[in-house]
Amino acid sequence: MQLKNVIESPCGLRYMLDRLDLQSGFARRWLLDSPMMTREEDIRASYDVLHRFRDFIDREDKTYIDTLQFRLQGLKDIRTTIKNLSQKSTLDDIELFEVKHLAILATDVARLLQEHGMDNVVVIPALDKVISILDPDGMKIATFYIYDSYCAQLKDLRAAMRQHPEQQDDLLLQANELEEGVRRDLSLELHPFATAIEQAQIALAQIDVCLAKAIQMRQMGLTFPAFARDGISRYGAMFHPLVKESLVEHGREFQPVDIAFGQQPTLITGANMGGKTVVLKTLTLCQLLFQFGFGIPAATAEIAVRDEIYFCIGDEQSVEKGLSSFAAEMKNIDAVIQASRKNKKILALIDEPARTTNPTEGAALVSALLRVLASKDMSLVMTTHYDIESGDARCLRVKGFENGSMDYQLVEVQDGEVPHEALNIAQSLGIDREWIDMAREQLEASISRENDKH
Repeated sequence: MQLKNVIESPCGLRYMLDRLDLQSGFARRWLLDSPMMTREEDIRASYDVLHRFRDFIDREDKTYIDTLQFRLQGLKDIRTTIKNLSQKSTLDDIELFEVKHLAILATDVARLLQEHGMDNVVVIPALDKVISILDPDGMKIATFYIYDSYCAQLKDLRAAMRQHPEQQDDLLLQANELEEGVRRDLSLELHPFATAIEQAQIALAQIDVCLAKAIQMRQMGLTFPAFARDGISRYGAMFHPLVKESLVEHGREFQPVDIAFGQQPTLITGANMGGKTVVLKTLTLCQLLFQFGFGIPAATAEIAVRDEIYFCIGDEQSVEKGLSSFAAEMKNIDAVIQASRKNKKILALIDEPARTTNPTEGAALVSALLRVLASKDMSLVMTTHYDIESGDARCLRVKGFENGSMDYQLVEVQDGEVPHEALNIAQSLGIDREWIDMAREQLEASISRENDKH
């Protein structure tokens, strides 16, 4: 799975990518094409590099960082040119210019990094020989021209064209043939460097991405994760950057959350507007950021590596397939069940399953789903507002209303019973008092009848 396949996940991944200070379009495309890492050694290597860049931007003057980023703005996507070069095609003037421009850019960036001890972090292949081939006069400017120094006969022809304009057409034809021969010779001479040129382009993209990730970490207060050794992921003061930014804009504070979960199913209960969905979105976001090598939105994070990540959020319609919200949701959850039967490390985050059907059937579906997935070797975090039998699941509940305000912290409880706080929440929103009071009377009467039955 590539990053571009999950960028539209409702967890908020696009928000993070849109706030990366990338300098080149090629770096963005390279990042979107990058695969999700599922091996600890790959993730660790990625964070080792990011650590160096994070230290780098902390210790260096901003002017220097700006200079490096300005240079990276010159990075262009020349993959087609590199492919032609590797196939021994004759490059045209534009393609030869692209190769020369990249070689000079790579050399300049490598020099800047070397000056500050960063040249061994992301290795840029040396392309001095490429520059000398395309810059025979040593002018060190990123333009390309069939120089006279490439061919003495061409130099003489051009001089004759200036001296004998009446022979222009004939001489121009001869000059064009010689120029094409120069292009052919240059392309053959550059062919052995095709791989190094490709590697340099990728290295520059990686530098652009790592700089952007490091800057984002500092701006958003993101942290480096540790690797969970016992299969239990733990987050301290976890937050969702998008939700946090939105609340700050409205003069409110985001309340961070602590949570841990492993192979034992975790059930999160609480009333609507209790923050359960935000918790699941943040957990999904953190897992994806982790396996694509980004900073994590938390004070501390210890994360288990997963082979596959499933995020099922309710109220999704599939117009293309003609499915209702309920049908689309059932299909997504069924995919989780089928995946759980394979020999892979799976993380499933399921938000309010069966919320769009009637409460009786909905509670039965959720209860059965919990039992089905509890028997599988996987990590499951599920939210619900139904009162269900929790079985062997670990149950967490949003604290809820305390002293007239909502407390979004998660507390461990013995079962999956959902607190009745909808009326308190509605009242705090300033909803019509008569409506709320009448509903409260009806609720109390209903509870009283249930107590009499028992």
